[in-house]
Formats: sequence, C-alpha cells, structure tokens
Amino acid sequence: MIEKAKPKPTKSRTVPGAEERLYDDLNWAGLQWDEGPNIGGPYGPYKQSQRTPLYQEHADKLLQSGHAYRCFCSSEKLQDLARRRAALGLPSDYDRTCEGLPSPESDKRASAGEAFVVRLRMPPDPPEYVDLVYGIVGKPMQSKKAQNLGEIAYEDPILLKSDGLPTYHLANVVDDHHMQITHVVRGAEWMSSTPKHLTLYKAFGWKPPSFAHVGLLQDNNRQKFSKRKGDLDIRNFADQGIFPEALLNYAALFGWSNSNKSDLLPMPNLISAFNLKFTKGNTIVQPHKLIYLQKKFARKYIDEGGAEFKNIVDKTLEYLIQEFEPSTWNHVGESSPRPVTREQIRERIASVLRQRADNYFNPKAFFDDYGYFVFQNAPLPEKHTSKHIFQIPRVWTEDFLSTELTKLADKLTAHLEGVSEVPEQVDRQAAHQAVHSYLRLGVARGGSGPAMHTTMFILGQDVSMQRLDDLSKLLSNQHQEGSVI
Repeated sequence: MIEKAKPKPTKSRTVPGAEERLYDDLNWAGLQWDEGPNIGGPYGPYKQSQRTPLYQEHADKLLQSGHAYRCFCSSEKLQDLARRRAALGLPSDYDRTCEGLPSPESDKRASAGEAFVVRLRMPPDPPEYVDLVYGIVGKPMQSKKAQNLGEIAYEDPILLKSDGLPTYHLANVVDDHHMQITHVVRGAEWMSSTPKHLTLYKAFGWKPPSFAHVGLLQDNNRQKFSKRKGDLDIRNFADQGIFPEALLNYAALFGWSNSNKSDLLPMPNLISAFNLKFTKGNTIVQPHKLIYLQKKFARKYIDEGGAEFKNIVDKTLEYLIQEFEPSTWNHVGESSPRPVTREQIRERIASVLRQRADNYFNPKAFFDDYGYFVFQNAPLPEKHTSKHIFQIPRVWTEDFLSTELTKLADKLTAHLEGVSEVPEQVDRQAAHQAVHSYLRLGVARGGSGPAMHTTMFILGQDVSMQRLDDLSKLLSNQHQEGSVI
C-alpha cells in the first residue's frame, strides 16, 4: 500500500496541517502503508507537488511523439463552446481548434510566453477494457446527434494545465507506472476516463495495470457523499467515540460482503478475506449498521475486560470531566455533602458498563442514558405515578438487596389483598412491578438501566437513600394522603 500526497486543483487550495492530519487519521484507524511521504520508499518522492518535473517531462514526450498537442484557446472561448453545446444537449468536449497547429508555430507561441495547456489526442475509437468488477467496458464513439448537428468535438483531456501542474489524467498514469502499481481500485465515476488513461499507457508504450471500479457512496436521498462537506470525515468519527475497528468493518462492508459471515473482523482477517467481488452500482450508506457494529465491539471489549475496556472507561470519564462541572457530580446531596473521587466515579462507570455492555455506543450516549449513576443531584421526572413510600434495608449487598426487594413486593401484594374487596383479583405481577417502578423513579430518576438491586448496589446506600428520601418528600407534598408500607 502506497500513500501519496495528491496535488490540489489550484495552488491556493493547500490547507496548512492537512497532510499531517491525514496521517494522524489513518494511524488512528489502524491503517498502515508500506511507502509514503512520511516513511519513504524506493519510488519517491511521494508528494505529487515534488514530482512536477517528471510530469512535465512526460508531457513533452507526448508532444514530440504527436500523441498530444498544445491548446492556446482562451477560457472565454472554451466557455462559449461549452454553453453552445450544452444548449444542444451535447457534452462539453473540445472542437480541436488548436490540434492542427504546425509544431514550429506551437513552439514559437509557447516560447513567447503565451498561455497554453497540453491536451491528449484521443483516437477515433477509444479502447475497450476489462474491468474486474463490471467486465468488458467500451467507450461510445461520437453520438449520431452530434454528427447530425454538425457539432463534432473530441474528448481530448487536458494533461498539463497552464500553470504547469498536471491533471489527474497525466499524474495517475505516470505515478502508477513508475511506482509499479499492478491494480487500480477506484470509484465508478472514473470508469468513463479509463479509456483516456489506457490511451496514455499505449502512447508511452507501457503495460497498463488492472482496473476495478467500485460504486460511489450515497446517502438515503441518493446524493453522493462529499469529503468537502465532511460527510465521512474520519476525525468526526473519532471525536464521537467510534472504535477504529468498528469504523474499519463498517467501511469494509460498503458494497462488499465477506465470506466469513462475521462482522467483527480484525485487520489481518479483513486482509485475508478481501476480494474484488463488489456489488455493481452505488452503495447507500446505512448509519444504523455502524451503530450495530459499535455496540457489538463494545460488548466484546467489555466482556474481555482488557486494555480496550479500560480505554472505554477512561474515555467516558474524560468526557465527563470535559463536559460537566465537578460540582454536578462530586457529592451525594445538597443536605449532606460527601466528596467523591475520580477513581470512585471511574469504578462506578465500569460497573454500569459491565451491566449494560450491550447498550454502550459512546460517552455522550452513556451519560444521556445512565447519567443518574454519576450526577448525584439528577432531577426527578416531572410526572409521578406511584404513591408508595418504602423503608429500604440498611444492609447493602447486591444479593441481600435482591432478596429484600422481592419481600417488599410481596408485602405490597399482601397489603393490596387485605384492602381489596376481591383479594383473588389482585394482580401480583403488577404489584411487583409497582415496587420496581417506584424505585426506578426515585433511584434512577426514571431512567433505564440494570436491575434495581444492581443499580442500588452500584450507587451505594447513601445515594439511593437520599434519592428515595427526595422522592418521598416530593410525593408527600403532592399527595396529602398516601399509603405507607
């Protein structure tokens, strides 16, 4: 794998720091290259801006062999030509105004400093080629519509621009030949340009590589994703807390499926499973697939309990420290301050993750769902449905809590049967549910999470009792008459 730093369409579009960010993003994703600007290799230099003399040399060879010619047409003339052809429903090709200039005249005008571009002289019948995804691909000749309108033009692409920099057409062919590239895998948008590239290979007398074109990535509206809009910016995924392995597996499945029937493949397995059996046509990117993979990898890491699990906990704690003031999470209640250390919060996060491993997506989502484990003064929901106030056992182990909560639910059932005119119609399951609903309302502030005895054990006795006391006071104010068990 070779990493090349490609030129921008204009010199002014160079973005400071963009190259270093590219390396950082690829390293974060776990992608390693064998050659490149930052590690060297036998076919450097690897920055195309440093290879300009090589491109100019090869453009001169094409001029001398007659496979290319200089075009001195102004941008205004070319724009007029494009507008006229567009009005006729024709592509904006070139009419070869400068193609027939004698070489001495062309050389003289270039030497005098007149601006020009170098164009490839395309043959009347562009070559067919075998695409490793699509099979035999042929380039159509001049359309009959254009011939009938007397608007014959040619797809003579620009190879060298007026500023002396190459276009992709020239740069990719020269680079791939000199770097001994055997396979070119690129987006399907370049299929129509491949005959031009094959014409270049033939003009230079070089053996072309094999070509494989894969579908473009589109959103649900079938609009092409744009790197300029940051649609698939690696840094955005990293900032959201997406695991590199989840993103790699997600990207690998764009228009492709592996034969291992597993969506959780480490890089070596992805490499060994890779083939060119891509789906023909464009690929709709499905965000829910990334959510699925992220949660699957989270489950794997948490179950393993190794370095990756530690990293999840560290990142979650780091998010808490960055986004929330310590005053929102460092004490038990307003009436009885009790400092909580970062290590205690860290262990609380780890405990919740072990219990809810299937639901972890990223740090933000964790606190959206389970913030009540950390934010000691988490507010109660505005609406309350339970009227029952309970005495919570003072012995605080997970097994004891589980047993006592079951007894508490049985006690409520017996109470309801005692006051009911038809005791046998008392719904015991509903009574048990009422206990747990009340506890979840008070202790978990109505949020989802582990079983209540586990939630109360993780939070600890002080926090759980304080929250239930808060709920009791609130309900006493709302309901002057309540049933107390």
